[in-house]
Amino acid sequence: MKILDVPPAGKCGVIVGQGGRYGQVRRALAIPTNPRSTPQMLQRNYLSMVAPSWRGLTQEKRDAWTAAAKAFNSKPSVGQKGTLTGCQLFCKVNVANLTIGNATVDQPPVRPDFGLLPVDRLLITNLSNTLALKLHTTDAPADGTMLRAGAPVSQGRDRAPEMAYLGTLASPGQAGLIPLTTRSTAQYGVPTVGSKVFVTVNQNVNGYEDIPHTFWAIVPTSS
Repeated sequence: MKILDVPPAGKCGVIVGQGGRYGQVRRALAIPTNPRSTPQMLQRNYLSMVAPSWRGLTQEKRDAWTAAAKAFNSKPSVGQKGTLTGCQLFCKVNVANLTIGNATVDQPPVRPDFGLLPVDRLLITNLSNTLALKLHTTDAPADGTMLRAGAPVSQGRDRAPEMAYLGTLASPGQAGLIPLTTRSTAQYGVPTVGSKVFVTVNQNVNGYEDIPHTFWAIVPTSS
């Protein structure tokens, strides 16, 4: 139910407070599903590899991460946020590095100035009942640019579903197009006509990620 109160967040007994689409809500505690999907398990494995490495750093290196972390805020919750700890930034950067196949680092990299993302839209074609999903670009994406996609949803939906990491973007081919069909259908199957497909794209430079850009398209009828 919707409530008017001091914004709560987190669990209190069997009640959970959280922000909802239409305001603050309280709901009964429910144990979330644990699908143990391949993308989910990969991220867990990366974190389990990186986190213990924090203890193996010299104190000077831990101090460097702690100093660098003061420039990074946590994700806001009920209007509040705070700076990351050195360990949190160390894990954040190195899990992002492992995700795109880069080596881990023991010193905090210089925070990059992200350039403009050259991706501008998602295209879906349906020729003789053969679907093709492609990203249109105005230039070659930077190395390490990350692609995530969600399961196809109703075209009446405005918000993207939960996203899964599908890999980094290749260089565009003819007409500035990057094919996504194989990776998307391997994860979610072939989308039905009339469904909406969401993808997000963001740059990853030295383990620092910029804000994801969201694109969507509706699967057309066959032509």
